[in-house]
Amino acid sequence: MSQQPKKILIIDDDADVLHSARLLLRQYFEVVDTEQDPTQINQRVSRNQYHIILLDMNFKRGEHDGREGLYWLERILMIAPQTAVILITAYGDIELAVEAMRQGAANFVLKPWKNSKLLEAIEAALERRQKTGGPSSGKKPSAAHLQDSAPEMIGHASAMLRVYQLIDKVSDTEANVLILGENGTGKELVARALHQKSSRQQAPFVRVDVGTLTPSLFESEIFGHVKGAFTDAYQDKPGKFELAQGGTIFLDEIGNLAMPQQAKLLTVLQNRSISRVGSNKEIPLNIRLICATNMPLYDMVADAPGLQDEGFRQDLLYRINTVEIFVPPLRERQEDIPILAEHFLKIYAEKYSKPQWQISKGALGKLQRYAWPGNVRELQHVIERAVILSEGKTLEAEDFMLSPIPAIPSISDTLESVTLDENEKNFIKKALERNQGNITKTAKDLGITRTALYRRLDKFGL
Repeated sequence: MSQQPKKILIIDDDADVLHSARLLLRQYFEVVDTEQDPTQINQRVSRNQYHIILLDMNFKRGEHDGREGLYWLERILMIAPQTAVILITAYGDIELAVEAMRQGAANFVLKPWKNSKLLEAIEAALERRQKTGGPSSGKKPSAAHLQDSAPEMIGHASAMLRVYQLIDKVSDTEANVLILGENGTGKELVARALHQKSSRQQAPFVRVDVGTLTPSLFESEIFGHVKGAFTDAYQDKPGKFELAQGGTIFLDEIGNLAMPQQAKLLTVLQNRSISRVGSNKEIPLNIRLICATNMPLYDMVADAPGLQDEGFRQDLLYRINTVEIFVPPLRERQEDIPILAEHFLKIYAEKYSKPQWQISKGALGKLQRYAWPGNVRELQHVIERAVILSEGKTLEAEDFMLSPIPAIPSISDTLESVTLDENEKNFIKKALERNQGNITKTAKDLGITRTALYRRLDKFGL
C-alpha cells in the first residue's frame, strides 16, 4: 500500500495491539492516533476527520460477544458517516461480521492479524470511499454549501467545515448533542442552527444558562412550581422544560452544574418527565436536548468520586453526549479573521452612521497575529470599539486596542519552535515553580483538574 497522506485512529484496550498497529501504519498514514478508552470516541471523532478507524469489538473484561463494538460503530457512523470503520476482534463470528457490515462497517478482521491482510482491508476501504466521494477521495463539499447548515455562522476555514458537516448530519435527528468549545466561539449559534434545521424548527428554542442558577432556584426555574409551593410562589409557573415542549432546550454552561442538580437533571432525562415543585403530577416531556460547556467534562468525571460539589457525573455525561460538536477557537481559524472583521465592520459602521469604512491591510495583519483569547466575541467588541473611537474612514492597526497577550507566532518563528509536547511540559514546569509545587494551586492556575494535571505529570515524568 502506498503511503497515504491521511488520518487513521486505532481503538483497542490492549496497549500492545496499539503499539504494533502504530509501528505498522505510520509508514502509510500521515497521522496515526491511538485510543484505549472507548468513552473518548465521541470527543476524538468530533474533533478530527479520520479516513479510517480500526475499532476493537470487546472492551469489558470477560465479555466477548462483540456488542460493544456494534454500539461504538453506531456512534461513530452517526458523527462521521463517511469514515471507513474496520472492526477487529479475536473472536471469529460470521453472523456478527454480517451484522456489522449491515450496520455500516467497511470490513472485519481477526486478531492476531497478518500485516498484509490488514493493509489490504484498509486499502480496499479507502478505494471504496474514494469511489463514493468519501473523505479519501479529496472531494470536499464546498464551504458555501456546508455553511447553509449554519447560515448565522461565518467562516470557511477547514476547522469550521467539520462543524457544518456535523450540524448538517445530526440536526434532523433526536440525538442529544454536546457542544464543546472555549468562551466566545459561537456554541449558542451551533445550538440554534441545529434547532433551525430540525423538524422542531417551528416549536420553541429555550436557552437556559444553568451556571447562573443557584441551587435554591434550579428546580423552580427548570421544572416550574405550583402556587404555594414556597414563599413568594403566588401563582403556578411552568419551568424551562415545559416551555420547550415540542421544541429544543439548550442547557448552556452545563459543566457549572453542581452535583445535586446533576442528579435531578439525570432523573428527568431518564424518565422523560418532570413534576413541578410542590406537585406530584408527572408531565411527560417531548424535547430535544442540546448542552454546551467550555469546561473539560471528561477530566471532571475523573475527579468526581468523593466530591460533593465539584466534578461531573459519568452517567449524565453519557446521557447528553450522543453526538459531540467541537467549535474551534479563533486562533485555529486565522483565515476567517478578515471575513469576520469585515462582517462586524459592516454592522457597526451602519449602526453608528459611518458608511463606506474599511480596514487597512496592516490592521488585518495585526488582527491575524493576535491570539484572541476571547475568540469571535472579543473580535466583535474590538471592531465595535474601533468604529466608535476612530476619526478616519480607514481603520489602521493603531485603531485596534488589543490585550497584552502574546501574538500567534509567524511561520518563520515556528521553524525554530519546539514540539507541542515540549511546550506543554515547559508550561507546566513553570506553573509548578510559580506555585512552589502545590498541585491544587497549579491545577487551578492552568485551568485543569487535579486528575488531569497528575496525568500530565506522569506523561512528562515531572
